[in-house]
Amino acid sequence: MAQQAYMTETDNGGSGHEPRGHRLRRLLDRLLGGRLGDRRVWRRGVVLAGCAVLLAVVMLLHSRIPNTIGNLGSLIETFLPWLGLLIPVLLLLAVVRKSATALIAVLLPALVWLNLFGGQLTDKTATGGDLTVATHNVNADNPDPAGTARDVAASGADVLALEELTASAVPTYERALDSAYPYHSVQGTVGVWSKYPLTGVRAVDIDLGWTRAMRATVTAPAGQVAVYVAHLPSVRVKMEAGFTARQRDRSADFLGEAIAHEPLHDVVLLGDLNGTMNDRALNAVTSQMRSTQGAAGNGFGFSWPASFPMARIDQIMVRGLKPESSWTLPQTGSDHLPIAARVSVTTGD
Repeated sequence: MAQQAYMTETDNGGSGHEPRGHRLRRLLDRLLGGRLGDRRVWRRGVVLAGCAVLLAVVMLLHSRIPNTIGNLGSLIETFLPWLGLLIPVLLLLAVVRKSATALIAVLLPALVWLNLFGGQLTDKTATGGDLTVATHNVNADNPDPAGTARDVAASGADVLALEELTASAVPTYERALDSAYPYHSVQGTVGVWSKYPLTGVRAVDIDLGWTRAMRATVTAPAGQVAVYVAHLPSVRVKMEAGFTARQRDRSADFLGEAIAHEPLHDVVLLGDLNGTMNDRALNAVTSQMRSTQGAAGNGFGFSWPASFPMARIDQIMVRGLKPESSWTLPQTGSDHLPIAARVSVTTGD
């Protein structure tokens, strides 16, 4: 139909629409100040064009960037969406340089970025769902644990997971959440609060020597759901060592193994994974689960740091369950933002 529209005859026998190639040429000519016919606009800006092509290659082949030196691949993947900010910079430099070659080259990273992240720019939320879940790294140094507990409870979550709990703060969270959540369990530094009965509660070994992950069965009205709560080890960016994440990566492998052997059909993982869905080091988990934000969110859903979120390292992932909506909650006294999602229970149907 689109092709026919371009061939529609007008009263004077001409084309009803200007061909796209001509429009692109006119746009380039305007950006270059009417100098498109000047051969010099094609010769200059070769370095800029090379930078644009390199940026496109990095984004397109990010999974091929090796982790052998300072986990460079994982570092780039953690902040991969932000590479898109370089595109308007390159575009501006190409216009200033009056380089047609650079302007055309900038199209490459723009198309790659849109292919990778264009879907995040649309609202995929839907109504419905059987269960609302939320997770929050409350920060061990949180100055107002009671206020934080009230804030996350106000989300209306049926199941709430908290990470980075300290022994001294646990009683405060228990008192603040007791009226809304009659069932709860704390294992080490992570805990789960639920409006529905909990069974099969146990710690999950993620090879740390202390407990930072747990598992429980929530018996919701729509069916049983296996809930995993995890706080993977932190990563650091060091000048002499790069992106140090070896312990995080090993713990992710252990967590993925535990989830792979989970007998229940419907599984949800809540927690601070200290990594994004793009980070190949988390493949043991991400390869068998999907992000509620990616499937049913609106935007990137960045959760850290709370003052200026730059990455979504707090995750809600599901297996079996159908994501209906996913969102970020308002800031609390933590350095992370809480996140929530609404899912439908399938119980294998």
